Amino acid sequence: MRQALLGIVSKSTSPLKTMMIFALAMTVVCGDVASSLAARSAAIVVDAKTGKVLYSADADGRRYPASLTKMMTLYLTFEALAKGKISRNSQVVFSANAAAEPPTKLGVKPGGSVTVETAILSMVTKSANDSATALGEMLGGNETNFARMMTAKARALGMNGTVFRNANGLPNPGQFTTARDMATLGIALREHFPQYYGYFSQRSFLYGRQRINGHNRLLGRIKGVDGIKTGYTRASGFNLVSSVSDGNRRIVGVVMGGTSGGSRDNQMAALINTYMPRASTRGGGDLVAKAGGSNPITALAKVLLPKHDAPTPDDKPVVAQDDATQDDPTVAEDATVAEDSTAQNEPSEEAAEETAPVVKAKKVKTVIVSAPQVATAQVVAAYAEPTPAPTPTVDPVNTASVPSGWAIQVASSPKQSEAQAFLDKTTKQAPKVLADASGFTVAFAKDGVTYYRARFGGFGSKTAAWKACTALKKKNIECYAVQQ
Repeated sequence: MRQALLGIVSKSTSPLKTMMIFALAMTVVCGDVASSLAARSAAIVVDAKTGKVLYSADADGRRYPASLTKMMTLYLTFEALAKGKISRNSQVVFSANAAAEPPTKLGVKPGGSVTVETAILSMVTKSANDSATALGEMLGGNETNFARMMTAKARALGMNGTVFRNANGLPNPGQFTTARDMATLGIALREHFPQYYGYFSQRSFLYGRQRINGHNRLLGRIKGVDGIKTGYTRASGFNLVSSVSDGNRRIVGVVMGGTSGGSRDNQMAALINTYMPRASTRGGGDLVAKAGGSNPITALAKVLLPKHDAPTPDDKPVVAQDDATQDDPTVAEDATVAEDSTAQNEPSEEAAEETAPVVKAKKVKTVIVSAPQVATAQVVAAYAEPTPAPTPTVDPVNTASVPSGWAIQVASSPKQSEAQAFLDKTTKQAPKVLADASGFTVAFAKDGVTYYRARFGGFGSKTAAWKACTALKKKNIECYAVQQ
């Protein structure tokens, strides 16, 4: 079509005709752009009792999660509550970093604090960015470490297409997910923490004298909807995860990349009406990995494995066309992605959600919480490892014991004992592949923290290292080759 129009323009001698044809051509081009944006949408509906996928549209395509990110922040918060690491009345101190987050937010001043429960309520209703950051810093020691914990937990739950870079979902090109992964997380939140899941059905709460209303307009509009989370940035479009129960049936739906809050809500409503009757009345049992387990820091041994430091036997993964990053879905140990400098200019989720049609609710459920108070005591991180001693300027490993030549790295951990344990485990999993190799750990420093690489050395050439790495990957053991 466009080529034909250009041909007509080239033959036209009348300026007026040329302008009219140009206007028509621009209409066609704009239509193409709109089609391209529409292609960015993704959706999935999963039977939450059996795990059966009832509907799927580009469910594995990479998308920006926006405030759906807070679902994982809340997951780790619920986990800390369930383990007794924190309580609902524990004080969450807002650092200068947390207090400086752009709206929407509670607006707590640096050094001020709120209870864990208030922070939770502000996230499920107002989608408060400052509360998410403050909780992340409380649980992980700092937000960077907490983001690694989030990604590690995602892997443990089977969310293999997700990487987290912050606790709140503000724009970051290295943070992405899929509709399928968000459905998995939605199911996990209800399966693993039914005692806290009721927070997601909260439609408003009183913060001091201020009533804060929620963004999820399907609550009270669609029968059976009991949460979970909305999200929006310009890059992501309008996102929504909904959990719905109707009698013995239960589903979780995800819509990502909506063009408006209203159209997104209507799409979700249509999916619920269509697929809820098709959900099973039977089934049961956990559909995703059990909650609990070891400290999330332990899971970092695999998550921290880089893939860009040296060539690997595999072809480079193909990145979805709509994704703005070439990041591999693994948090790299030797590289960080800077936060999007345009974050401050992104429309806030609250402002965006106000563009959706207001739904009349029968009755607003309200919880009253106290206004912020200045913290009187330091909050101890619930999961973070103790702050290590100052990193030595010289590598503490005896370099004479490090094999020269080519090696393969299988993990990296903030604890040497965990790196060594991973070496032992890998040796047992692939004794023939590593029969002539020797395992060792190498320390390196990043952001003031010492980590330990777990490597196998003794390979005489790059080809030999690549061959061994290929064999390990066939056993689902991640690795990469590097020259010592």
